[in-house]
Amino acid sequence: MQIFITCFLFALGILFVVKGGDVFVDSATAIAKILKVPTFIIGATIVSLATTLPEMIVSCMAAAEGSNEMAIGNAVGSVTANTAIIMATAMIAMTIFAPRKKYMKQIILLISATVVLWIASLKGYLNIWGSIILVIIFALFMIQNVLSAKNEISALNIKDAEKELKEKNKEKNEADTNGKNNIGKNILFFVLGAAAIVVGSRLMVDNGTNIARWLKVDERIIAVTLVAIGTSLPELVTTITAIVKKESSLSAGNIIGANIIDISLILPLCSVISNKPIPVSHNSLFIDFPVCILVTLVAMIPILFRQKSSKFQGILLVAIYAVYLAVTIF
Repeated sequence: MQIFITCFLFALGILFVVKGGDVFVDSATAIAKILKVPTFIIGATIVSLATTLPEMIVSCMAAAEGSNEMAIGNAVGSVTANTAIIMATAMIAMTIFAPRKKYMKQIILLISATVVLWIASLKGYLNIWGSIILVIIFALFMIQNVLSAKNEISALNIKDAEKELKEKNKEKNEADTNGKNNIGKNILFFVLGAAAIVVGSRLMVDNGTNIARWLKVDERIIAVTLVAIGTSLPELVTTITAIVKKESSLSAGNIIGANIIDISLILPLCSVISNKPIPVSHNSLFIDFPVCILVTLVAMIPILFRQKSSKFQGILLVAIYAVYLAVTIF
């Protein structure tokens, strides 16, 4: 009976994290608009960080409690799941068009982050220099996001610019009229969303650890499977929406951005929270990290050269993930 309660609480944790992240991002975006933060800043920062909040909170909480396998497994496992399940699904369902000019910098940053993480952990822990380089990669990604958003606005033709100006004026008037009333409500939702993420993360970490003990398996296995896939649900929802709307660039951009943040920000942040280098197990170092790099290269290199994906890529990624799960679990 106890194991069923544990599994239920773990699933409830996933629900809290996903829904809480949704409410948190929506309210944060609304508050930013009321405070007249430029739209491109919101899109380049808040939205970019949005779908990685579950992974971030879960890993940081795990690190704070000394569950290093959970922290590392969730962050790296989420990148692998994002790429080999979610992006692969999009590739099978539709062709992802990714113009080299638009995506080359992001792809290079993503590949660099995965390789730097692996090299920086070869001694059995994530060293300080590796963490510093990863944070620099994160900063470069955010700067590139902001500059890219500004350039897109600058590239609008006059007609579009006029239309956007009218919309902004309309939004401004609405914000001025309703701002005072809405700011309180949005702050409340902001706090509730953040609380839901924290509570959900606690449920996932605690009950995920208990499930691992009950099954007599390493925390790492639960982290790279159940926890990683659970915290990747926001990316899955975004990708399904992109498939339905046939917006391939939305799917690609969202996943590439989320993966960069997962690798370059979450683990260095975990190291700061735990106040010491994060130990990396042998299995993580020689199974999880190499598979993460492999699926990243399989997904990104052909896109970098061909500027579009293929169904074969998607099928190959799913096959690699299936073998990875088999090796990890059995």
